[in-house]
Amino acid sequence: MQEQKSSRSCCPEGKIRLERKDITAELSLSVEETHKQRFMSDGPCDFNWRKICAIPERTYTGEKHHDNKKHQKTFTQRAHLFEHQRIHTGEKLYDCNQCGKTFKYKRSLTVHKRIHSEEKPYECNQCGKAFKEKRYLIKHQRIHTGEKPYKCNQCGKAFTQKPGFTAHQRIHTGEKPYDCNQCGKAFRCSSRLAKHQRIHTGQKPYECSQCGKTFTWKYGLVQHQRIHTGEKPYECSQCAKTFTWKESLVQHQRIHTGEKTYNCDQCGKTFTERRYFIVHQRIHTGEKPYECSHCGKTFTWRAGFIAHQRIHTGEKPYECNQCGKAFTQMYSLIAHQRIHTGEKPYECNQCGKAFTRTYSLIEHQRIHTGEKPYECNQCGKAFTRMYSLIVHQRIHTGEGRYE
Repeated sequence: MQEQKSSRSCCPEGKIRLERKDITAELSLSVEETHKQRFMSDGPCDFNWRKICAIPERTYTGEKHHDNKKHQKTFTQRAHLFEHQRIHTGEKLYDCNQCGKTFKYKRSLTVHKRIHSEEKPYECNQCGKAFKEKRYLIKHQRIHTGEKPYKCNQCGKAFTQKPGFTAHQRIHTGEKPYDCNQCGKAFRCSSRLAKHQRIHTGQKPYECSQCGKTFTWKYGLVQHQRIHTGEKPYECSQCAKTFTWKESLVQHQRIHTGEKTYNCDQCGKTFTERRYFIVHQRIHTGEKPYECSHCGKTFTWRAGFIAHQRIHTGEKPYECNQCGKAFTQMYSLIAHQRIHTGEKPYECNQCGKAFTRTYSLIEHQRIHTGEKPYECNQCGKAFTRMYSLIVHQRIHTGEGRYE
């Protein structure tokens, strides 16, 4: 006879008997009546003794146990049989003492508790990043090793993780199993559906720690933060010019290649990007899809609409990190910062004079071309700049030049 007491004060004092008769080993658990009230009481213990006491007493003989006639799965240890049977019974013996969530297996509870404790025992030996579960560490390490165990048998593309591989295969099959319950739009993976649904809910979970601006998608926050940091990670391989956003680099590179893929069939103007081509067409159609809810003014371009709304709200989200001056539009901040940097990226191809803003270059080029697009509707006099026309018109109105 061998006795052993539980090391956890919150659990019952149990008696474990190991009896050896020839080759038969019988394991039984008995709990004295005097202790029942103690372990039935609620406490911080993970193991739910109320549930375990409901399990009928069984003996372990050392032979393989069958869990049921249907599956005929066998086990050499009684504990493994009990654990397996929870798949069929749905029984959950392990309770989290912080949030009350229940689990079938103790190991699942152990992993879950790391949510509350922030414990991350699995650390990458290459970069030091830590994880709550070993499986996440294994997946992460593929970044360093370059391993891509999931290969598409249709196009040969390989993936580091199974979810990415599964989502990719749906490109070939056309399967989109995740439907939006608001608009019916379907998606290949659940993460894209979750992101899409923020359009309907208005949820913006990503907040800038510097200015408090919130974003629907993480990449929007990442791009926005570069305004504060000044980071320009995208560099042109031909002229070494750097850009805050990838799309800006792609657009810039077309200057070197001369590529203009979108042609307007009304005026023949060509564009390097489809979005600019679509917006340009509104000049011909007169479409102004963006309407201000404050004053009813409509706009052709979304950027103009957003900038206009700041007149009503007074918002100036773009602040210079050198002098603190704030602007309603990002391009105004970028142009302003050139005062500090001395950068003049817009150069006249006729005389070499450089400018900080594009419109300054356009106005200057009219000196060479002789173009005067701003004409007085009273006397017909034309001007190269809008400002010059405004000043001229004061002659007709009698308004003083400077008030």
